[in-house]
Amino acid sequence: MASWTDENNFERARLFRLLDGLEEAALQKKLPNGWSIADVLAHLAFWDRYALVALRQWQREGFQMPHENWAVINEIVDSMSRLIPPQALLAWVRDSASLCDQCVEETPAALAQELKTAGKSNFLFRAEHRRHHLNQIEGLL
Repeated sequence: MASWTDENNFERARLFRLLDGLEEAALQKKLPNGWSIADVLAHLAFWDRYALVALRQWQREGFQMPHENWAVINEIVDSMSRLIPPQALLAWVRDSASLCDQCVEETPAALAQELKTAGKSNFLFRAEHRRHHLNQIEGLL
């Protein structure tokens, strides 16, 4: 899990550098898929929070295979992101990434192995998701 922690920390620091230099007007810039930068940041915050809540539950109650409908959830998050004021959005992104990474670091090895075996290591390896979307945002900016 150490490599996940290192990569999560690296991509979280990259995310924070982006947030520090982000002008409010840039949040409205659109990616080719139609999402604004604000939409992408809300998406990242949501999925970090989702992983955080799931990990905490599994630590208390044991692992249960999740059954998400990614497309439906992403569409809901996309519509919600437009309602969040810019400064609140940036704070939510920071808090979500930090809390999630802390929880990943505290995840017992047995649970981490269960997630890996079940093909759900994405709940621990948050860096991959962040990297994908940070590359999109940086490419646009």
